[in-house]
Amino acid sequence: MNLTNQRRLAASLLEVGVNRVWINPEKIEDVEGAITRDEIRKFIREGTIKALPENGTSRGRARVLAQKKRTGRRIGAGTKKGKMYAEVSEKTRWMNRIRALRRKLTELRDQRVITVGTYRSLYMKAKGGEFRSLAELDRHINEQKLRRRSFG
Repeated sequence: MNLTNQRRLAASLLEVGVNRVWINPEKIEDVEGAITRDEIRKFIREGTIKALPENGTSRGRARVLAQKKRTGRRIGAGTKKGKMYAEVSEKTRWMNRIRALRRKLTELRDQRVITVGTYRSLYMKAKGGEFRSLAELDRHINEQKLRRRSFG
Protein backbone atom coordinates (compact mmCIF):
# COMPACT_ATOMS: atom_id res chain seq x y z
CA MET A 1 0.00 0.00 0.00
CA ASN A 2 2.83 2.36 -0.90
CA LEU A 3 1.38 5.26 -2.89
CA THR A 4 4.49 7.47 -2.89
CA ASN A 5 5.02 7.35 -6.66
CA GLN A 6 1.33 7.82 -7.47
CA ARG A 7 1.16 10.75 -5.06
CA ARG A 8 4.27 12.30 -6.64
CA LEU A 9 2.90 11.93 -10.17
CA ALA A 10 -0.48 13.35 -9.14
CA ALA A 11 1.21 16.32 -7.46
CA SER A 12 3.14 17.00 -10.63
CA LEU A 13 -0.01 16.82 -12.79
CA LEU A 14 -2.13 18.90 -10.39
CA GLU A 15 0.74 21.37 -9.88
CA VAL A 16 0.48 21.23 -6.10
CA GLY A 17 2.69 19.89 -3.32
CA VAL A 18 2.71 16.19 -2.46
CA ASN A 19 0.90 16.84 0.83
CA ARG A 20 -2.05 18.45 -0.94
CA VAL A 21 -2.87 15.36 -2.99
CA TRP A 22 -6.01 13.58 -1.75
CA ILE A 23 -6.65 9.97 -2.76
CA ASN A 24 -10.09 8.45 -2.16
CA PRO A 25 -9.59 5.87 0.63
CA GLU A 26 -12.20 3.56 -0.90
CA LYS A 27 -10.31 3.29 -4.21
CA ILE A 28 -6.75 3.00 -2.90
CA GLU A 29 -6.35 -0.51 -4.42
CA ASP A 30 -7.16 0.82 -7.91
CA VAL A 31 -4.74 3.75 -7.58
CA GLU A 32 -2.01 1.43 -6.30
CA GLY A 33 -1.91 -0.30 -9.69
CA ALA A 34 -1.49 2.97 -11.62
CA ILE A 35 2.11 3.46 -12.75
CA THR A 36 1.82 5.86 -15.69
CA ARG A 37 0.91 9.53 -15.86
CA ASP A 38 -2.01 8.67 -18.15
CA GLU A 39 -3.53 6.35 -15.53
CA ILE A 40 -3.14 9.04 -12.86
CA ARG A 41 -4.78 11.60 -15.23
CA LYS A 42 -7.77 9.23 -15.57
CA PHE A 43 -8.15 9.02 -11.77
CA ILE A 44 -7.99 12.82 -11.56
CA ARG A 45 -10.77 13.12 -14.17
CA GLU A 46 -12.89 10.59 -12.23
CA GLY A 47 -12.37 12.49 -8.96
CA THR A 48 -10.55 9.65 -7.21
CA ILE A 49 -7.53 11.91 -6.87
CA LYS A 50 -7.99 15.60 -6.03
CA ALA A 51 -5.98 18.58 -4.90
CA LEU A 52 -6.86 19.75 -1.39
CA PRO A 53 -7.45 23.49 -0.92
CA GLU A 54 -4.60 25.63 0.33
CA ASN A 55 -4.39 26.17 4.06
CA GLY A 56 -4.19 29.80 5.09
CA THR A 57 -3.25 31.32 8.42
CA SER A 58 -6.33 31.97 10.51
CA ARG A 59 -6.92 35.67 11.24
CA GLY A 60 -9.34 34.90 14.07
CA ARG A 61 -6.85 35.41 16.89
CA ALA A 62 -5.47 38.53 15.20
CA ARG A 63 -8.96 40.02 14.95
CA VAL A 64 -9.62 39.38 18.66
CA LEU A 65 -6.31 41.09 19.58
CA ALA A 66 -7.03 44.04 17.31
CA GLN A 67 -10.47 44.47 18.89
CA LYS A 68 -8.95 44.47 22.40
CA LYS A 69 -6.39 47.08 21.35
CA ARG A 70 -9.13 49.26 19.82
CA THR A 71 -10.99 49.24 23.14
CA GLY A 72 -7.82 50.36 24.96
CA ARG A 73 -6.58 47.07 26.41
CA ARG A 74 -3.09 45.55 26.22
CA ILE A 75 -1.18 48.82 26.65
CA GLY A 76 0.39 48.22 30.06
CA ALA A 77 4.06 48.26 31.03
CA GLY A 78 4.53 44.66 29.90
CA THR A 79 3.52 45.58 26.35
CA LYS A 80 5.73 48.63 25.91
CA LYS A 81 8.95 48.30 23.97
CA GLY A 82 11.79 50.77 23.98
CA LYS A 83 13.32 52.73 26.81
CA MET A 84 11.55 54.41 29.68
CA TYR A 85 11.36 57.79 27.95
CA ALA A 86 10.75 56.47 24.42
CA GLU A 87 7.07 57.43 24.44
CA VAL A 88 7.41 60.89 26.02
CA SER A 89 10.98 62.19 26.21
CA GLU A 90 12.44 63.63 29.41
CA LYS A 91 12.62 67.05 27.79
CA THR A 92 8.93 66.99 26.79
CA ARG A 93 7.99 65.89 30.30
CA TRP A 94 10.02 68.75 31.75
CA MET A 95 8.47 71.27 29.37
CA ASN A 96 4.95 70.17 30.26
CA ARG A 97 5.69 70.27 33.98
CA ILE A 98 7.47 73.64 34.05
CA ARG A 99 4.79 75.28 31.90
CA ALA A 100 2.05 74.04 34.22
CA LEU A 101 3.95 75.28 37.30
CA ARG A 102 4.62 78.69 35.77
CA ARG A 103 1.00 79.01 34.67
CA LYS A 104 -0.13 78.23 38.24
CA LEU A 105 2.36 80.69 39.77
CA THR A 106 1.28 83.46 37.40
CA GLU A 107 -2.35 82.75 38.26
CA LEU A 108 -1.65 82.90 42.03
CA ARG A 109 0.30 86.17 41.62
CA ASP A 110 -2.40 87.78 39.46
CA GLN A 111 -5.11 86.77 41.94
CA ARG A 112 -2.94 88.26 44.68
CA VAL A 113 -2.80 84.96 46.57
CA ILE A 114 1.01 85.26 46.81
CA THR A 115 3.22 88.34 46.82
CA VAL A 116 5.49 89.28 43.94
CA GLY A 117 8.55 88.41 46.02
CA THR A 118 7.14 84.98 46.88
CA TYR A 119 6.24 84.48 43.23
CA ARG A 120 9.84 85.23 42.21
CA SER A 121 11.38 82.82 44.76
CA LEU A 122 8.91 80.02 43.88
CA TYR A 123 9.53 80.65 40.17
CA MET A 124 13.26 80.14 40.65
CA LYS A 125 12.67 77.02 42.77
CA ALA A 126 10.46 75.61 40.05
CA LYS A 127 13.18 76.36 37.52
CA GLY A 128 15.65 74.50 39.75
CA GLY A 129 13.40 71.42 39.65
CA GLU A 130 12.24 71.55 43.26
CA PHE A 131 8.60 70.74 42.49
CA ARG A 132 7.66 67.51 40.74
CA SER A 133 4.03 68.53 40.26
CA LEU A 134 1.37 71.16 40.89
CA ALA A 135 0.29 69.24 43.99
CA GLU A 136 3.81 69.49 45.40
CA LEU A 137 3.88 73.24 44.69
CA ASP A 138 0.56 73.67 46.53
CA ARG A 139 1.79 71.58 49.44
CA HIS A 140 4.98 73.69 49.67
CA ILE A 141 2.99 76.95 49.64
CA ASN A 142 0.71 75.68 52.43
CA GLU A 143 3.48 74.23 54.59
CA GLN A 144 5.63 77.36 54.35
CA LYS A 145 2.56 79.60 54.87
CA LEU A 146 3.38 81.63 51.79
CA ARG A 147 -0.20 82.67 51.05
CA ARG A 148 -0.88 86.38 51.47
CA ARG A 149 -2.77 87.14 54.66
CA SER A 150 -6.25 88.56 54.11
CA PHE A 151 -7.78 90.86 56.69
CA GLY A 152 -11.45 91.19 56.58
